[in-house]
Amino acid sequence: MTQLKTHKINLSIITLFIVSLVGLPALAAASVPMVPASFSKLAEEAKTGVVNIQTVKTIQGGGRVFQHFFGSPFGQTPPGFENFFGGQPQKRTERSLGSGFIIDKEGFIVTNNHVIKDADQIKVILHDKKEYDAKIIGSDPMTDLALIKIEAKGLKPLKFGSSEKAVVGSWVVAIGSPFGLEQTVTAGIISAKGRIIGSGPYDDFIQTDASINPGNSGGPLLNLDGEVIGINTAIVRSGQGIGFAIPSDMATGIIDQLTESSHVSRGWLGVAIQNVSQEMAEYYKLDPGQGVYVAKAYEDNPAYEAGIRQGDVITRIDGKAINSSRDLTITIANLKVGQKIKVDLIREGREKTISVKLGERPDQVAENTYQGQNTYDDFGFMFRKVDNEIAQRLGYPMGVQGLIVTQIKPGTLAARSGVRVGDLLTELNHKKISTAADYSKALKKVKKGDVAHMLFRRGGSQVFVVRFVKE
Repeated sequence: MTQLKTHKINLSIITLFIVSLVGLPALAAASVPMVPASFSKLAEEAKTGVVNIQTVKTIQGGGRVFQHFFGSPFGQTPPGFENFFGGQPQKRTERSLGSGFIIDKEGFIVTNNHVIKDADQIKVILHDKKEYDAKIIGSDPMTDLALIKIEAKGLKPLKFGSSEKAVVGSWVVAIGSPFGLEQTVTAGIISAKGRIIGSGPYDDFIQTDASINPGNSGGPLLNLDGEVIGINTAIVRSGQGIGFAIPSDMATGIIDQLTESSHVSRGWLGVAIQNVSQEMAEYYKLDPGQGVYVAKAYEDNPAYEAGIRQGDVITRIDGKAINSSRDLTITIANLKVGQKIKVDLIREGREKTISVKLGERPDQVAENTYQGQNTYDDFGFMFRKVDNEIAQRLGYPMGVQGLIVTQIKPGTLAARSGVRVGDLLTELNHKKISTAADYSKALKKVKKGDVAHMLFRRGGSQVFVVRFVKE
């Protein structure tokens, strides 16, 4: 009898345990979707829109070894090595690999700016191994996006989806050419959104643990519907499973501008801003994390002219809540130049709405470029603003204004012009050139097919004009 009771108790425990096991997966399945059975269909449909990109570029100056031993053209050049400055430095060829994806049947392809930057030759390889030479339509270094084009037929483009609707934890697939291994498919999840990695003022990356490696740059990050929700662009080299993609909602507006004009224009308020501290929030009776503080409104800029002043706290732009400096920067940058917006702010404890007509963001990329960074202009020049130290070395009078030629890209109009490294650009089409911003502004007015007359000085006395037709 005792044994029978024991069996009944054990049976009851076993029954309860089985019921529990049956119930648990049902509960889990209802709240957490299972792993997709296969990504093969998605990969098969998407692969025709993904391309491998191979580039060749000529590097002048002999690379880091040359710079280390012989110095920059603007440093202390050792005696006997002046010819490296007056003529063309040593050259070397560099090859690199990347990825991209087709966005329409006309042959437009999206990739990263760093993939095609300064390339002398760009070759696109389709999934069927067909190869095409590509030309650069436009690029935006500030978001690391670029648009290139090939002449081909029968292309199958990928479609953009909404990165805003994508949620953390959802499945994503990356396709690209890591380490040159074409059409590599990896899967993972969205690990986070809105990541800031210090690459620029418009950081707003999607973080994913889908395997991304060198060579994946420019490739698509896809949702399970096969839509592009991100452009793979960066990795954390010291970590595994940490990759970053540019959100599609940010990229599409930039790509549209590059398609239409090969140039990206961004809205501009003209204010210095900072996040609202806890003490400031209490002082202005704001919720924590609400609004941004205007530290300065620059004169002759849109915000100042509209009436925004230092001490104002901006809380909304056209009804959209502004909770951080990054919110304001990205929101304004995504709006059109000349667009009128409503700025809600708090001034001395009172709410106020001001209408502002946006200006165009100053071309910081051009400003940095012509300070000596590695980007050539439309003709093949690389410039740097002259200062008294450089002027003295090159035999120019103290206080002279203009841009010094620091490098000339082989095979370009600049290389065939007779201009040398060290020549000083002072005018473009009769416009005085004192800064990189001056040059950028004047160059934008020169359209395709127009003539550009550039006035140069060489040494203390020689002046000459070079004529270019913009291609």
